[in-house]
Amino acid sequence: MKKLEEYVRSIPDFPEKGIIFRDVTSVLQDAEGLHLAIDTMQDLVKDLDYDVVVGAESRGFIFGTPIAYNMGKPFVLIRKKGKLPCETVETSYDLEYGKATIEMHKDSIKPGQKVLIVDDLIATGGTTEAMIKLVESLGGEVVGVVVLIELAGLKGRERIAEYRLDAAICYPGK
Repeated sequence: MKKLEEYVRSIPDFPEKGIIFRDVTSVLQDAEGLHLAIDTMQDLVKDLDYDVVVGAESRGFIFGTPIAYNMGKPFVLIRKKGKLPCETVETSYDLEYGKATIEMHKDSIKPGQKVLIVDDLIATGGTTEAMIKLVESLGGEVVGVVVLIELAGLKGRERIAEYRLDAAICYPGK
């Protein structure tokens, strides 16, 4: 069986010159790659005690839902503003070029619940930090974050240093 890193397609000079884009669609398109990704991420957090899994639109859904299912936990969606039908809480954060706002249902996390955040990637940590703020605004306790890929050169780990972060693959650059 191939190593997980071998399923990730690296595309040089995308979206701009000097950047190596790490494409997770190549992992998803391969049954063995997808299975290995989910199993690896789940194994990284097997020692964590958590009540609920949270993932952000859209790739956090892809990786978080099977982990929640396998572990017999509920899955909570974090979506872009305006996509959820019930009362929500929201937070805005800076992107490289502009701002973004994400939200979740106000009743999706109960005070005191232990939360595992799942996503495909951490780069600068802005989205992850925003997800943590949303969970905590509802009284949840973030016990860990697990991602498929960490782009260590963008220092997202430093931005959320007080939280446990596990990455299935860590690339040293951007």
